[in-house]
Amino acid sequence: MIKELDKVFQHQIIPVIAIQEAELASPLAEALVEGGLPCAEITFRTAAAKSVIKTMADRGDMLVGAGTVLTIAQAQEAVDVGATFIISPGFNPKVVEYCLAKSIPVIPGIATPTEIQQAIEFGLEMVKFFPAEAFGGLNTLKAISAPFNKMKFIPTGGINTDNICDYLNYPKVVAAGGSWMARTSMISNKQFEDIARLTSEAVALVASI
Repeated sequence: MIKELDKVFQHQIIPVIAIQEAELASPLAEALVEGGLPCAEITFRTAAAKSVIKTMADRGDMLVGAGTVLTIAQAQEAVDVGATFIISPGFNPKVVEYCLAKSIPVIPGIATPTEIQQAIEFGLEMVKFFPAEAFGGLNTLKAISAPFNKMKFIPTGGINTDNICDYLNYPKVVAAGGSWMARTSMISNKQFEDIARLTSEAVALVASI
């Protein structure tokens, strides 16, 4: 199921977007694509999330997922408007079970070995390590992931240009989520040229690893 997300993982960066204004979804999508990242995790923290996912998904050249999905209802709403994958900040067995039953790629958040084992029980091979930096960063990830040879991770939370390469150099990390390329304030201020530039710089940085 996760193979469906190969286009996301080949870029190794997932822009984590919290956008307040639905009407800015189109220029934001254009900036991300121009910068070389035709993918996004649109967080369900704002009222505009569903509209933004639909606008981006309808383009046809972006892979768009929903983040901060806390309930089954949110997962269903996200998929109904075009979300290709679901990402959660924590491990909600009900959300995971629903997504798996519907063949929806789901990446729940974990921060402990117990949660990793729970993910394994559900047959998952990939989880989100969140909040990465607040929970000790790469050293913690290496420690808690050591017993789990087959599990892959997407660290998110505190990821930036200073540490993303360190995370991506760890073999168990397939991608990292970050918001520095398109912060909420930048979107609201319509700084789309800056977003395209920062996105392009991030892509170049990762390509240099």
